[in-house]
Amino acid sequence: MTDAATGNPLPDAKGWFGEFGGRFVPPQLEPVLDEIAEAFERYRDDEDFNREYEYYLRQFVGRPNPLYLCDKLTRQQGGAKIYLKREDLNHTGAHKINNTLGQVLLAKRLGKKRIIAETGAGQHGVATATACALFDMECIIYMGEIDTERQALNVFRMELLGAKVVAVKRGTRTLKDAVDEALEDLITNYETTYYMLGSAVGPHPYPAMVKHFQCMIGREAREQILAAEGRLPDAVVACVGGGSNAIGLFAPFYDDRSVRIIGVEPAGKGLDTGEHAASITLGKPGIIHGFKCYTLSDENGDPLPVHSVAAGLDYPGVGPEHSFYKATGRGEYVSVTDREALDAFVELARVEGIIPAIESAHAIAYALKLAAEMEPGQLIVVNLSGRGDKDVRQVAGMVEAGEYTLEVRGAMA
Repeated sequence: MTDAATGNPLPDAKGWFGEFGGRFVPPQLEPVLDEIAEAFERYRDDEDFNREYEYYLRQFVGRPNPLYLCDKLTRQQGGAKIYLKREDLNHTGAHKINNTLGQVLLAKRLGKKRIIAETGAGQHGVATATACALFDMECIIYMGEIDTERQALNVFRMELLGAKVVAVKRGTRTLKDAVDEALEDLITNYETTYYMLGSAVGPHPYPAMVKHFQCMIGREAREQILAAEGRLPDAVVACVGGGSNAIGLFAPFYDDRSVRIIGVEPAGKGLDTGEHAASITLGKPGIIHGFKCYTLSDENGDPLPVHSVAAGLDYPGVGPEHSFYKATGRGEYVSVTDREALDAFVELARVEGIIPAIESAHAIAYALKLAAEMEPGQLIVVNLSGRGDKDVRQVAGMVEAGEYTLEVRGAMA
């Protein structure tokens, strides 16, 4: 089933994209999720709601953001033109604000004043705290203890915006555990609390709702590339952890079969090391955090520990719509190592003067390889999902510790 207006795939009434998605939650959460689903269906096409949402996207976030041709990188690679969709230029520095503004407006209409959220890299936490400050709501952010350390600047931003940041110390102390903690809070406080999930994952209606609030990325990019080149791109590329920035770019191109859809997962220290988060590449269908998707799990179905240099990508599952794209062959999913992502992080900074988020650098790394294999005149659109301010301290620490060197020349090491 597809949306007649956009061509986007839509889940069925129970949130299934083919065999993926659905809702697997404790009984007490069913009415809470039903309330959110009903509100989403009621307001997604409501003129007053969309007028207010579009006002804040335009006047507060700064949309539409540019589609930028990387002329120097293109010439350096000697192949396809590389365009960046500049989500890094949004207020708060990433695509996450698109979704948090949409959801906070739903929460407002539901009469909820307490907002909880999970975050990995901290960008969703910052965007949630920003939206809560804007609309005078209590904000609690759950973040893995390891992520609070490597993303200390974003922790301070959240606190500066008035949020309470809870460092989760159990399990792997990363994103998966932050999601677990947030869900437990919701089960306890569901009568007064709205859970603002940040990626296109979780139980129905979250995957479809988050995708809806991110799809302006692909709609804008589609219009902009047609205006710039007079035709659609040959490929669209984005990093994939849970997958919200990627599905926001991909979905508006779903019915354009000439356009390759390519998601880039974190290969971490290598796919053969066990220290990666390539959920689609090496995962199998399973249930995690209330929905079915490709997941990295053991023989008992429990999530495996995962690793990525990018805090926003170390998640042992992936959005159900990405799982559907993979299973049906509409999407291609590849992986990039920590080292390749760090090299691309440096390369984009040095060649184009743009410091990307390490998450986004995974997509840049693969796009550089892909562009070199394609013909001059072909077109790649890459979602630059966030800026790298949050990662500079982490990379500087790696350089100081001798774990990485800045002596990088050329696209890849």
